[in-house]
Amino acid sequence: MNYSALSPEVDPSSIFPFELDKFQLDAIASLNAGRSVVVCAPTGSGKTLVGEYAIYRALARGKRVFYTTPLKALSNQKLRDFREQFGFDFVGLLTGDASINRDAPIVVMTTEIFRNMLYGTPIGQVGISLTDVEAVVLDECHYMNDRQRGTVWEESIIYCPREVQLVALSATVANSEQLTDWLNQVHGPTDLIYSDFRPVPLEFHFGNIKGVFPLLNEDKTQINPRLLKKGRRKEYEKGKGNRKPEAPSINFILSYLQQRDMLPAIYFIFSRRGCDKAVAEVGDLWLVNEQEAQQLRLQIDEFLTRNPEAGRSGHIAPLYRGIAAHHAGILPAWKVLVEELFQQGLIKVVFATETLAAGINMPARTTVISSISKRTDTGHRMLTASEFLQMAGRAGRRGMDEVGHVVTLQTPFEGAEHAAALAIKKPDPLVSHFTPSYGMVLNLLQIHTLEEARELVERSFGQYLANLHLRPRQQHIAELQAELAQIQTQIAAVEESELASYEKLRQRLKVEQKLLKTLQEQALEARQEELAMMLNFAVSGTLLSLKGKNITVSSPITAVLVGKAQVSGQNPYLVCLGQDNRWYVATTADVVNLYAELPRIDVPPELLPPPEMPLKPGQSYPGNEENFAIASQIPEPDDSLHIAPEVAEQLRHVAALQEEFEAHPLRKAGNVGSIFKGKVRAFELEAEIQELQAQVEQQSQRHWEEFLNLIEILQYFECLDNLVPTQLGQIAAAIRGENELWLGLVLASGELDNLDPHHLAAAAAALVTETPRPDSKVRFDVSNEVAEALAKLRGIRRKMFQLQRRYNVALPIWLEFELISLVEQWALGMDWIELCDNTSLDEGDVVRILRRTLDLLSQIPHVPYLSESLRRNTYRAIQLIDRFPVNEVVE
Repeated sequence: MNYSALSPEVDPSSIFPFELDKFQLDAIASLNAGRSVVVCAPTGSGKTLVGEYAIYRALARGKRVFYTTPLKALSNQKLRDFREQFGFDFVGLLTGDASINRDAPIVVMTTEIFRNMLYGTPIGQVGISLTDVEAVVLDECHYMNDRQRGTVWEESIIYCPREVQLVALSATVANSEQLTDWLNQVHGPTDLIYSDFRPVPLEFHFGNIKGVFPLLNEDKTQINPRLLKKGRRKEYEKGKGNRKPEAPSINFILSYLQQRDMLPAIYFIFSRRGCDKAVAEVGDLWLVNEQEAQQLRLQIDEFLTRNPEAGRSGHIAPLYRGIAAHHAGILPAWKVLVEELFQQGLIKVVFATETLAAGINMPARTTVISSISKRTDTGHRMLTASEFLQMAGRAGRRGMDEVGHVVTLQTPFEGAEHAAALAIKKPDPLVSHFTPSYGMVLNLLQIHTLEEARELVERSFGQYLANLHLRPRQQHIAELQAELAQIQTQIAAVEESELASYEKLRQRLKVEQKLLKTLQEQALEARQEELAMMLNFAVSGTLLSLKGKNITVSSPITAVLVGKAQVSGQNPYLVCLGQDNRWYVATTADVVNLYAELPRIDVPPELLPPPEMPLKPGQSYPGNEENFAIASQIPEPDDSLHIAPEVAEQLRHVAALQEEFEAHPLRKAGNVGSIFKGKVRAFELEAEIQELQAQVEQQSQRHWEEFLNLIEILQYFECLDNLVPTQLGQIAAAIRGENELWLGLVLASGELDNLDPHHLAAAAAALVTETPRPDSKVRFDVSNEVAEALAKLRGIRRKMFQLQRRYNVALPIWLEFELISLVEQWALGMDWIELCDNTSLDEGDVVRILRRTLDLLSQIPHVPYLSESLRRNTYRAIQLIDRFPVNEVVE
């Protein structure tokens, strides 16, 4: 195609010989309006076309496009696809250990390589590496969810210059609006292009030992009621609800799929052993016709002729019959062969772990999901909605199938209800796993100030989500602050001196009233002692004041003593007639005053209480008319007669103070209570606001705190001087890895400088190999030279562990002795079959160890300030181990 003949706003119909879907046209329109896009659509719906359009448009304008993927395997696949589509010379590749045609107009790379490019330029500027780059396609953008790789994606978006358009291609996620809003904030104008339309709709099925049935009802909104009733009725009839149901056999399911023309299929089994076992179990089935068998034979034989060591024991014969396994334990070269044969429709069933669901272009007519739960490092758990959709989405090939089939299976632990719940569940939201690393700190501080680095860290998607999460709390803080401001305005309207004088007066009055109360209590006590003695001599006609336990009145009542009722062993009861013309029976304790100074009332001897009134304390009966004549003679005595002089004096003092208090301007204003309540509330609000702000600050600054903790550790190891990377810091900054500081310290230590190339390869493997499973076995011993060199690194490692623990940093510090003898033997030239015969590891795992070793070795020549002997030995070590099947052949 003559790309220069295409107009600057390339018409999609001039490129694609079919009608585009609306979401594809919308995305193209946004790109042509100069905006970035987030394209969220189901697996297999044609998202990649938007990225391809960006490539065609760039080629027409004489510009370039970077196409990033999360995995090297995907980058290699895209290289092959794009060479075929755009022309061999138009496409380049950059991965950790491959650089092919790097100045091509289309460069495919891992996202990590793109991030590393951006490290080399002040953020926001277009450096040499991005010259003429018009757009960057971020394929499989939902990988931001990945715990290990997610940070790289966020950094790539944050650091990418605003002039470069981003084309983010993602599977459907629940919070695509949030992702787009974040891109708008940190990168520039971005449109969300969302589609839940599937060009090839999915039909969900459920398989058990009876057969395969529709999983959902006709509306696709809930479980097929027939499945529900059957399951529950069967349990009821048997009366054996605790008996575990059986899973259907693989042969049974495959025969069903073959009879109904539902092949080819990807059959997901969540363990490598399970996949291999399945191949052996159905190895006798023939799933291909004669013509397909012939094509298979040709291609497999040609592959084995070229790579005699790559044939996998027990897997070659089934492959001729259209049956294969695909998992991380298999040789990468064999996996590529399986992928190519499957894409041609020659393989009819692939038993795969869920790693196949991650982006590799292997669509099928049917996917079988053998279990909807899986074992993980943290225990057994159900699949998430996104994991389930990622696998289900492999079903249905555009232009080949009218419908894609997803078959879930009965297991002893999960039934149709669980499967249906997942099938109708909405996708999970994207979360952030943004975590600062030593490499991030050192690379940012090479070019930026600490304040600029902070600004970049705080632009992460993790920070954006944290801010969203904290928004309700910040809103609450704002409401409290508004309330506090209102109260402070009210308080500020009153002079502080006025408030002080009012409060002083109030407190003084309070103290004097308390003193008055004390004096009154003391006087009352003295008066009661006096009364007890006087009552002994009181006679009929004496005036008393009554109120107490037995005389329950609101205020003391004046009464005349009529008589005394003798009680054995006690003071006599007092029979009195009250001013209110009622009779009372009281005890001496109910007498609050006795008026000896007042003339006694003349009580006729015949005056008696009503005969029906019992002479018991507390009794009270109304008097008659005759009694009224006596009651009306009872005067209202003046209580001040018996007030103690000190009490009288204090009463006058309190009255004067009360008068002064009532005359105070604030008291007259009438709102003084609300002002003082306001002061108390203001104090409470200030404390609450302070506490909430501390919580918000702690949560909103988590990433920055982690960044500062890494700085502390880097300063301890003298990688930073005045927040600028030192020579040692620059060594660590130039390395990619899970713990760049550890790798930098080891390389700079000099302990590896004089190791022979095969020993160096083994030592490098020790730094990047994870702790193996306890049942992993290798029949070789590590040579003394390697063991001694590694032993000298233990001191540095111990110190790093201590510091990482102190600063709560959870980055691995690998120093693995057990498996690295494999690398040494491979570097010494041992052949592949012999090497694998001497370990319990799968071939794929051995390749992974060797490739990770190769990845570290390939970085060493580009790291500054290292010794010449180390560089020289590294080149030789790379040559020794970079051979089939370790090397990635990219023609």
